[in-house]
Amino acid sequence: MTNNDILRRIRYALDLHDTTLIELCQLGGHVLKPSLVTALLKKEEDEGFLACSDLVMGAFLNGLIIQKRGPKKNEPDIEEVPLPITNNIILKKLRIALELQEDDLLDILELAECGITKPKLNALFRKEGHKNYRECGNQFLRSFLKGLALRHRNQSNCKSQQQTTRHTQQEDS
Repeated sequence: MTNNDILRRIRYALDLHDTTLIELCQLGGHVLKPSLVTALLKKEEDEGFLACSDLVMGAFLNGLIIQKRGPKKNEPDIEEVPLPITNNIILKKLRIALELQEDDLLDILELAECGITKPKLNALFRKEGHKNYRECGNQFLRSFLKGLALRHRNQSNCKSQQQTTRHTQQEDS
């Protein structure tokens, strides 16, 4: 999977707007112009496509962490992302940003019909070089992002329906 594909999938899963992508990259220490966002979100075969660099992806992921959890205390706001960015790093950054516990990850993967054991899941978060380290493959990351989209968008739809129901009930009163 390319960084562009991953960016598109995260954007869809979390229902992020172009302006939000720009803000997240700025939080992560990289200035991104609106015209570049459009080019990054295009497919490779489309005219005006621009490949998403590891620098932009790293800034986006760090910005997502800062937005969701706030900056680290007593440390610089922007953490250096190891280059090149691997699927393991992307998975780890998303886990941190969304404050996902092991059970949350397993639930998300179950939504995408991707069964995995806890030890295999934990191996994805090990440091590279550790004897139990396991590389995160493209298909696994794709399944995780699919499950994340199903979970997040389903929760968003439920909240919208609850708000609509409350609003309707208030009008009826």
